Amino acid sequence: MRTTVTLDPDTHAIVRRLMRQRGVSFKQALNDAIRAGGQGREPQRAAVTRPRDMGTPLVDLTHALRLDVEPEDDERVRRMAAGR
Repeated sequence: MRTTVTLDPDTHAIVRRLMRQRGVSFKQALNDAIRAGGQGREPQRAAVTRPRDMGTPLVDLTHALRLDVEPEDDERVRRMAAGR
């Protein structure tokens, strides 16, 4: 919904600060602030996950997913054979 809002200088500064901190648009920062205020809490900063180089694996991970899935597959085969 589109509407016109007149912000006080202090609330405008809050929205601008949220924009800088989160790297979001004015609209998103304003909506986040209103949602947080309506729930009686401060707006929370979005979590940022940064990738890290963990180096060369110490074990061969080529078949790691297969090792995880095989027990589930065995259970499915057992259930199908039992007629369930």
